Amino acid sequence: MAVMKGRQVQYLVAFAVSLAALSSGVNLMWTTPIIPKFHNNETNIVVTDDQISWIAAMSSPGFMTGSLLTRFISDRFGRKTNILLSALPIVTGTVILLNTSSAWWICVTRFIWGTGSGMISTVSAAYLVEISDKDIRGMLTASFRFMVTFGSILVIAVGSLVSYDTLNYMLIAIPMCYFMACSCIPESPYYYLKDEKVDAARRSLMKLSGNKDEVVLEERLSAMRSDVRLEMLRSSSLKELFTGKQYRRALVIGTVLKLTQVMAGTIALQQYVGRIVQESTTSISISTVLMIFGAVRLVVGLLSLIIVDRIGRRPLLLYSFVSSASVLATVGAYFLILPNSSPYFTYIPFIGITLSNTIAILGYDTLVFIIPAEIFPLNVKSVALTYFNMLGGITNFLSVKGFQEIKDLAGLTGVFWFYTITCIIGAVFTYFMVPETKGKSLREIQIELQGRYYDEANEKLNKLMPLEDIKSNSLKGDIVIKTQEKLTQNGS
Repeated sequence: MAVMKGRQVQYLVAFAVSLAALSSGVNLMWTTPIIPKFHNNETNIVVTDDQISWIAAMSSPGFMTGSLLTRFISDRFGRKTNILLSALPIVTGTVILLNTSSAWWICVTRFIWGTGSGMISTVSAAYLVEISDKDIRGMLTASFRFMVTFGSILVIAVGSLVSYDTLNYMLIAIPMCYFMACSCIPESPYYYLKDEKVDAARRSLMKLSGNKDEVVLEERLSAMRSDVRLEMLRSSSLKELFTGKQYRRALVIGTVLKLTQVMAGTIALQQYVGRIVQESTTSISISTVLMIFGAVRLVVGLLSLIIVDRIGRRPLLLYSFVSSASVLATVGAYFLILPNSSPYFTYIPFIGITLSNTIAILGYDTLVFIIPAEIFPLNVKSVALTYFNMLGGITNFLSVKGFQEIKDLAGLTGVFWFYTITCIIGAVFTYFMVPETKGKSLREIQIELQGRYYDEANEKLNKLMPLEDIKSNSLKGDIVIKTQEKLTQNGS
């Protein structure tokens, strides 16, 4: 019963955080229904194609800014505080949007929205990983990505039906809702232990686990304290991340997965799907295209929550990269061979983009959010996630802004075949380099990734923190002794 109660709390906390993800998804995909309105002169704003490309791309620099802010806020004031503060730039950007008729001020709004989204994305993965039981960790973390998807679907569906001004007025409510919901969630016990706030960590763990048995609670808390002490023996700096040999494999895995996820065109295709379908001369209306596209993404997003902890990270990554490569190559071939053929073939681009996005959500687009939060220890987790979001921001900007440039240079065939090559690279890398993390504790993942470096750190901890010292500082000395002795046996 205690476990079930704790699970209920974890589900509720994940739902509250996912409301922030909803806001992030809405802001990210706002351009999808709006770009066709600009092209069709459905607004009182005159926007050129070049300005549209800037509007679509400007959330990425803002995303990087938000990630940098998170590096400071999350470690100093906590994960929860960071999530709450992210509502401020989102509300500010929306207020600016409601009072402007300038394309360049819309760029400013997109930048500010991106800042809030960067703050949300950087800290949420770490928070959800830290508060979740290991056998539901993948599902709860994937729920964040699902709500990003749901937010994008919501803005696509509503935006295709209502006017430009009406949509913008509706956006103000979302950050207010998640601010109120997240004000009730507990702070991560790992964050408290990092600052040696043991009593606060105990209270947080009690809420999240639903277990009031002091013996069981102290056993779990003691194991967590040992893990945190081991991980915090090292620096938390960017230099530590890039120079520490023990992080090398995790750093390579996270970097390559992030690059392949972005450069496979997931975000760019989402933002330009309406424009691409227009160029395929299909008879389907843009509003219908966007509604179908959004509905499929919603259903698949729900499915991803179910399978991520059942099938495993590695097979999902591998199959999704291979399948996406096949679909994207087919769409590229269509624009090379069949653009002026039978009307029946004009559905190929829309079907291909929808199918490739479906595959991405089931695989790499969701897992690239989960895996980096799992594979780094506490001391560098915040700086690592900030780095990946910075990298994602830069490559997202290049991908979205460069879409038009690649299209002008090599046509839509060149665009889709570039995405195909990226997916093939991702599949090969996954096969040779990416380990399975499904069902493993954060400690087990570190032992696998760090190898002998983990054992060396464990020996150093035993020298710096003798068993007698730990015993004297614990209310449950016998429990801590047994836990620490077990850790020593595992590390040797």
